[in-house]
Amino acid sequence: MLTEGGKSMGKNVKLSESLVARAAAIAQREHRTIPQQIEFYFNITSTAEANPDLSFKLIQKILKADAQEANEEYVFGK
Repeated sequence: MLTEGGKSMGKNVKLSESLVARAAAIAQREHRTIPQQIEFYFNITSTAEANPDLSFKLIQKILKADAQEANEEYVFGK
């Protein structure tokens, strides 16, 4: 996202109505806003392009895990 003085700025873009409708349906199921859903899919796509050896499901799981806040620090060997 663009930043100005440390604050996030939105950017208006024109998208097809069919893309927005499909994103809206998925966003509702996934409890995201339409912009969050489009951003999520962009992140999947850019990660897949940079890492063609990773599966879609693995990338999806990694991004979902990254989006979640950690409840506590993980201690190895617990």
